[in-house]
Amino acid sequence: MGREDSHYRPDGGAARGTGRSGSGGATGRVPVPDAHLPRAAEPSPPAPETVPERPPPLPWRPPAGSAPVAPNTGRFPTLDGNRPTSAPPGGSAAIPTSPARPPSGDESTIPIPTGAPPLGPPISALPASAGAASPPAPTGAEPLPAPAAPRRRLPVVLALVLLLVLAGVGVGVTRPGPVAGWLGDDAGPASTAAGATAEPDPSDVLAGPDPNAPLPSPDGVRAALDPLVGVADLGDRVNVSVADVTSGHTLFAKGADDGTVPASVTKLATAVTVLAARGPGYRIPTRAVAGAKPGEVVIVGGGDPTLAVDKKGYYPGAARLDDLAAQVRTALGGVAPTSVIVDGSIYSGPVYGPGWDDDIPTGGSGGAVTALMADGARRDPGVGQGSAERVTEPDLAAGRSFARLLGVPAAAVKRGTAPAAAAGGATPAAGTELGVVQSPPLIRLVDVMISESDNLLAEALARQVALARNQPASFDGAAAAMDAEVAELGLPADEIALSDGSGLSRRNRISPSLLTDLVRLAASPDHPELAGVFGGLPVGGWSGTLNERYRDAPGTGAGAGTVRAKTGTLTGVHAIAGLVTTADGRLLTFAVLTDQVPGGREEAQPALDRIAAALASCGCR
Repeated sequence: MGREDSHYRPDGGAARGTGRSGSGGATGRVPVPDAHLPRAAEPSPPAPETVPERPPPLPWRPPAGSAPVAPNTGRFPTLDGNRPTSAPPGGSAAIPTSPARPPSGDESTIPIPTGAPPLGPPISALPASAGAASPPAPTGAEPLPAPAAPRRRLPVVLALVLLLVLAGVGVGVTRPGPVAGWLGDDAGPASTAAGATAEPDPSDVLAGPDPNAPLPSPDGVRAALDPLVGVADLGDRVNVSVADVTSGHTLFAKGADDGTVPASVTKLATAVTVLAARGPGYRIPTRAVAGAKPGEVVIVGGGDPTLAVDKKGYYPGAARLDDLAAQVRTALGGVAPTSVIVDGSIYSGPVYGPGWDDDIPTGGSGGAVTALMADGARRDPGVGQGSAERVTEPDLAAGRSFARLLGVPAAAVKRGTAPAAAAGGATPAAGTELGVVQSPPLIRLVDVMISESDNLLAEALARQVALARNQPASFDGAAAAMDAEVAELGLPADEIALSDGSGLSRRNRISPSLLTDLVRLAASPDHPELAGVFGGLPVGGWSGTLNERYRDAPGTGAGAGTVRAKTGTLTGVHAIAGLVTTADGRLLTFAVLTDQVPGGREEAQPALDRIAAALASCGCR
């Protein structure tokens, strides 16, 4: 499987499911034909197709009934270069931000950044100039045509991309302004160790997009892409959408509104909906409460798959069971724990997804989805995504690790539910909270999910959408909640039908135009809470699932460093969606989905990459 993000088998594979129907169009579908983002007419001769007028997307509101996020006074560990973060370090450069919202009563609020997505390598890996001025408009630049439908034009802030910075190993990093609040960093600058030499300011590596760059013409884009989208290596069903991020104009459309198997590109929808439903600062709790019997401890899983047993966990900065055990021992005083009950009842339904291939549970790219697990259910937390053997009962495995930390034998661990809080009686009373640890904020979890294409993390985040919308935390409930969240954001929910949140399911369908709508929405200043989608996007020839692509294959080199996108691969399915900067510096969003590929990835992926590289290499005017 290599480093790819979903599930690929060179020997071929059929769509073998579990026999259970997904949400599809039967559960939670919310068709909103008039709630689309405005798209310009598709440039297809002889007569362009007209698109119904769509109102602008709704502005962000804090999730209804959501609890305020308590500030974390500890320092969130800096991620290394292989795990991009969404936040730049401090320095002379500033991040465009929206003013912090004033607290309501005693509740704290989390300021959210505004602005366009970052371009180029992962934010933890590359620098951007400090306070660099936007380049002047090219001489003779063509004026932008009027949009096809009334919309709010994105301001020049789209050009002030989130800064890309070099975070070397061992370098202290601070994150100014609201980003520090999300990530739990101290507000002050990082202190330099005594006698240590200060790191120099990073140099420029990639230029940002030019807000005054000329808009490509539909004819120019068609001339560049038509020869590429019909090649035999991509099969008979290649659906494509290309749009301008700033104006929203559709520049190329081929089957753009047709639902197509997206594979791991599904994670873009998961990222947008969870950030909208929960907010970027939300943390997933794992709690311990007193059981009904003296000495009984109940560990209550909240759906955090990044939970670690100790400091050797797989996910940087994860909540830890040894910390939770220490809190429990303190809360119990001299009472020795005698048994551990594992409560994962916040989740319901099957643990494996509908439409998953039969070998996914044992193939290293997926596993049982339970509300309590440690290190993404890995047997060995040192093994990365795509090749990690997973335990078959992650909840009990985590419960036994917790019991060991409490000095409780593994035989005294079983499943159950936490008792309701009771007054009086034994001390502590049944249901009394004995301790709690919390995951990294969602903005970090989204980064990891996208950059590593982490399937179990994606399923956990999809269930957070369900919980936020008071839906069952199951495959069906998560799919229905994501559909509803897409509709509430003003996007065409009739162009998405999901059965899981990771993209492992062959029953998923998403249209390319919905994916480009999602990217444009996340870049909009009306939805600053969605900007975290971009931090973990792999970069062509540089990082993540694009690390080895846009390098040696003929016709793909122009995409190195200029394509930033989420990929998806199942046997017979290849997809990519994200951002690309043209030769003139214009920022475009694109999605290419093909689900009837006759051959293997060796032929299909270069053919797919040539499409985005063609956009990067031309002005297409």
